[in-house]
Amino acid sequence: MTYKTILVHCDASRTIDKRLAAAADVAQRFESRLVGLHAREPFEVASFVDGGMPIGALMDAYQAGRDAAQKMAQTAYDRVTKGRNFPSEWRVTEAFSDDALAVSARYADLLVVGQADPDDPAGSRNDLPEAMAFATGRPVLVVPQIGALSAVGKVVMLCWNASRESARAAADALPFLQAADKVIVLVVDPEVSADRHGQEPGADVALWLARHGVNVTVQRDVAADAEVGEVILSRAADCGADLIVMGIYGHSRLRETILGGVSRTLLSSMTVPVLMSH
Repeated sequence: MTYKTILVHCDASRTIDKRLAAAADVAQRFESRLVGLHAREPFEVASFVDGGMPIGALMDAYQAGRDAAQKMAQTAYDRVTKGRNFPSEWRVTEAFSDDALAVSARYADLLVVGQADPDDPAGSRNDLPEAMAFATGRPVLVVPQIGALSAVGKVVMLCWNASRESARAAADALPFLQAADKVIVLVVDPEVSADRHGQEPGADVALWLARHGVNVTVQRDVAADAEVGEVILSRAADCGADLIVMGIYGHSRLRETILGGVSRTLLSSMTVPVLMSH
């Protein structure tokens, strides 16, 4: 298994270069095809009506903004992919970003998006990363606002709680796990039971990974009074992880996503890329 096609979300946000750089590095590493997707958001009259400007003038202004956003995104994509020795393509679609990404990601192996930035008016909806994990059936690599400060996936932390979601995330991340120099399976507050963890929490998944050629160790931890998400981020920093792999929980509606506390903490406070699956 490998990532043959990587789809990256290309908007006009201020962090687009860092997201593209991380996506291009991953595509280079796995010899993948990189596909940049830019969505030209439809004009919605209701969100602009203020009684002070004719609809025609509003349409012209909105169209100019869409043209400028597309040009900025494509310029950034061309700049980052220039001189790379992997196949790439640029796509533009007339649709809302989440709708366009959800459809296209189903025909890719990995989707790359940026961490939400509520202070950036050019950015996408704040819950885009988690919405895509729920909607696509594909792993989503979320690049933090500060970018990937080193190669993604040399030291990987796999968050394991023996659930369906964590098993899905581990399987989706196998190309990263197999290529990593080191993989740490982190188990926080494990409860031994017949249908979840065995007598040695983390041992079964470590054995499965070892059979796939993964250099893996198990680390068990206790959250005590801290939130589990904070423990994960702290341990990732301690071991120098450059990628966190996790399953996410909750449910998604058309434009509404509700997450568990661990997922919310990681997605809001992450400083290294997070690969998540649902």
